[in-house]
Amino acid sequence: MDKVRHLIEPLDFTTEELEDLFKLADKIIENPKEYAHECDGKILVTLFYEPSTRTRFSFEAAMIRLGGNVVGFSDPDSSSVTKGENVPDTIRIVSGYADVAVIRHPVEGAPKAASLFSRIPVINAGDGGHQHPTQTLTDLSTIRSKFGRLDNLKIGICGDLKYGRTTHSLVDAMSRYENNSFVFISPDELRMPAYICDELKQKGQTFKEARTIEEGISDVDVFYMTRVQRERFSDLDEYERVKDSCILTPEKMKLAKKDMIILHPLPRVNEIHPDIDDDARAYYFRQAERGMYIRMSLLLHLLNLAGDFCRNNTASEHEVVIAEGEAEMCKNPKCITANESALKHRYYVHRNGVKTCDYCGRIIE
Repeated sequence: MDKVRHLIEPLDFTTEELEDLFKLADKIIENPKEYAHECDGKILVTLFYEPSTRTRFSFEAAMIRLGGNVVGFSDPDSSSVTKGENVPDTIRIVSGYADVAVIRHPVEGAPKAASLFSRIPVINAGDGGHQHPTQTLTDLSTIRSKFGRLDNLKIGICGDLKYGRTTHSLVDAMSRYENNSFVFISPDELRMPAYICDELKQKGQTFKEARTIEEGISDVDVFYMTRVQRERFSDLDEYERVKDSCILTPEKMKLAKKDMIILHPLPRVNEIHPDIDDDARAYYFRQAERGMYIRMSLLLHLLNLAGDFCRNNTASEHEVVIAEGEAEMCKNPKCITANESALKHRYYVHRNGVKTCDYCGRIIE
């Protein structure tokens, strides 16, 4: 029996495997009709415990364009969740109905928990403020389509860097490629978490922090925009003071390189001026469309319909250990272990000795 592979975080795949994904996505874009029946008879189950437009629709469109079918829910109130069913039991049930599962959940680590009990591939479509790996695959594929490479690039990331799961996943992924550097642009209240900066330092990756777009946009190749979330501020006067530092305008674009590209995971609110939509450097709508094709490629690979991808073993930099005492348990109140007490606590032991929760990725003190 082939090994079941999951996509819970970008690091689950080697860079060689990612390249296989990107190459197949390019082939699908060039000749979509050739792949129109690759998933005939296959079923995708979508388990969306929180709202989604692009991610859910793109997954559903991806499977349908491959000839497969889709079942699932977009509102947990229409499922047995209302009766108290937990994530492990839900995935055990749907494993008997479908061939691959996509899960979005507001609780960090829920897709990881599902993968431990699943007989079919599980894809993380976003778990709280933790990871959003298929968005990251979309981001990488879009960058690669523009520059022909994923190394030797300077990436500016702007907006909500503290809570933005897409920004965390992008940094994790791009830091695996040689000679990339980062500029983190945000108000002090929404700075990139210290543990991510520490990981970059340990890898020898270069980064700097800036407080305004003007400080950070001039020499980057990729400008990754996210919105400043008003609801995160307890002091609205403070929000008013910093909000304009993270709004991209045509005037600020005059400072940018002519071949820079602007990405955004969407939805946007007011952080990108509408006039920029006509700028050749605005790639965010193309980025969203490419997301469907990269998800088509991902489904084909995880269903073992694209070569030996699913039988490869990803090199691991850590060992997973089952927690035996209170001191080894995750203390993150947003972790799945805080919501479903029956789950065994698990943690990574990294090469540097640091322990992080196997579900939500938080450091265990």
